[in-house]
Amino acid sequence: MATQNENMIQLNEQGLSTGSGYIQVYHIDPQTREYIGNTREYLMEGVGIPAHSFIDTPPAAQSGQAIVRSQDGATWGSVADYRGQTAYDKQTRQSSLIIQLGDLSDTLTLLPPATAYDVWQNDGWVTDAKAQQTAQVSAAQQQMASYLAQAEKRLTVLQYAVELEMATEQETQALKSWKTYMVQLSRVDVSSAPAIDWPAMPA
Repeated sequence: MATQNENMIQLNEQGLSTGSGYIQVYHIDPQTREYIGNTREYLMEGVGIPAHSFIDTPPAAQSGQAIVRSQDGATWGSVADYRGQTAYDKQTRQSSLIIQLGDLSDTLTLLPPATAYDVWQNDGWVTDAKAQQTAQVSAAQQQMASYLAQAEKRLTVLQYAVELEMATEQETQALKSWKTYMVQLSRVDVSSAPAIDWPAMPA
């Protein structure tokens, strides 16, 4: 706030100080034209205010808005401000951080997709159940292959021990357990993924 000893001045039609003293000015970012703050400047007579500054008071910014100066420099206005929020591409679901002022592109939304199989329909995401099921079955098939490979590797060693009459009682029992496990695996219906109750692998 100005004190009694500070001479508050005005500008003439050319934008120059009518005398020496102080004046309140409001600054904008030269690139985005966003209002960034105000200062009290001391001007000598015949001097103008700093570049990218104005003397009319900007309005208060509403939530989700930023105050900007018009391109012709005549008035203050407001634009949407989503900076710092995450937007999602309606086609690819790819996320990106918003760093610029302005309305969202029609290709973007602030609503996050719930799954990797969501597609944009009308005003929201809808999960493509068929694509999701196909992916889940594929994952179950890969899991099945992994379990079978582990079982076959273990069975081979145990089978050799039995055939060579080198198997201990514990190994003989383990062979039976692994064979049982293989049978149980073969009966798993991967098409029911992800609701699969996998058999427990022998210790």
